[in-house]
Amino acid sequence: MTIKVGDSLPNGTLTEFFDTESGACAVGPNAFQVADLVKGKKIALFAVPGAFTPTCSAKHLPGYIAHADALRAKGVDEIWCVSVNDAFVMGAWGREQKAAGKVRMLADGGAVWTRALGLSMDLTERGMGVRSQRYSALIEDGVVKTLNVEAAGKFEVSDADTMLSQA
Repeated sequence: MTIKVGDSLPNGTLTEFFDTESGACAVGPNAFQVADLVKGKKIALFAVPGAFTPTCSAKHLPGYIAHADALRAKGVDEIWCVSVNDAFVMGAWGREQKAAGKVRMLADGGAVWTRALGLSMDLTERGMGVRSQRYSALIEDGVVKTLNVEAAGKFEVSDADTMLSQA
């Protein structure tokens, strides 16, 4: 069953790669509980089928990087990019896209959290395995306030401009 507006996010573990030691975060992949990350925060979350893929790299992530300041001006505490990739890949993609300080690059390597949201898709026949659908959501204190799920192969409703209008 797919998560919907008004639902609380399921807890789960997401990982983030850190290039430098910071507080309690060591260099390399660090695991975080979603419930801890969302507590008391307004988060613009968007998910992509894969790091370094054409639409994700040319449009989706760059739009959120470009609009990061405008989203923060509307009260968004954090912007998350979630993908079913490992933390090393998400870290490399974030470096390549210059996302540091703007978008948190969070990995759901085994698609466990993505499945719990009901937003996974099976791209095994295309050689990609289980991935995330393309979507965006505005989350406030762990509750879904808006949810924009793309039709297969589309990029029309999960973009940064739409999220900016909803924040």
